[in-house]
Amino acid sequence: MKIGIVTDSTADIPAWLLEEHQIHVVPTILVLDGKEYADGIGITREEFYNRLPAFRISPTTAAPSIGDFATPYETLLSNGCDHILSIHAAGTLTTTVNVAREAAKEFDGKVICVDSGSLSLGVGFQVLAAAEAAELGLKPALDAVESTRKRLQVSAALDTMEYLRRSGRVPSVVARLGGLLSIKPMIELIDGAVKPIGAVRTTHQADERMLEFLLQEGELERLAVMHTNAEHRARLLLDSAMSHNPQSMPREILFANVTAVIGTHLGPNGVGFAAVRK
Repeated sequence: MKIGIVTDSTADIPAWLLEEHQIHVVPTILVLDGKEYADGIGITREEFYNRLPAFRISPTTAAPSIGDFATPYETLLSNGCDHILSIHAAGTLTTTVNVAREAAKEFDGKVICVDSGSLSLGVGFQVLAAAEAAELGLKPALDAVESTRKRLQVSAALDTMEYLRRSGRVPSVVARLGGLLSIKPMIELIDGAVKPIGAVRTTHQADERMLEFLLQEGELERLAVMHTNAEHRARLLLDSAMSHNPQSMPREILFANVTAVIGTHLGPNGVGFAAVRK
């Protein structure tokens, strides 16, 4: 049985892994000053984050169209795939997975859409787990996704809560956390819900807390350190984790400047991680 794997660009999977596992990516949409960009095309992540605080009109995002999903589905099935697993960002935060499900209706049950309940490499690790297990069949691939999701932790320390507040994608009680003077909020994404996990006064304190969260529960099967144009800060977090407990770290660690479609809602200068516990 041949299984095709599809995701969207919010998964933040590096290009070399997409190629290695033949994963198809559907770009989500970034809207800047009324102009639509396919995610990753026309503006670099670095340029976007540098410009983000100065935009007169706050950037917005949009899901791909039904046709954007139908095209790779049709291609994969025409090329011999028996089924397709289409794994996407949390449905509580974006309509992308719902659009994918609408597109899947045209393919007689051969396309199975999965709500990852996560973002960035929290999605990406579920996609990679599916791709690695796909040669064993549909059920093992789905089981790998579920197992990864159960052991997943996605946490971040933001420079400000302002961008999340503007997005309307968090409860008011969370948004108010960022209204306090000089507060650096920390959040965790659990089953598609943004949860506050603390707030401190300085970036240094936030980074120390992120390190504690990363190291607190033992050995890791997968790890990605993510940032929103704060590479130096993210490198320090990774270096600290490696020096504190190298035995708990996986052999391969991913590093990502989070895609602009997510960064629109997080703001620049944030750092975080996606970890899958053993």
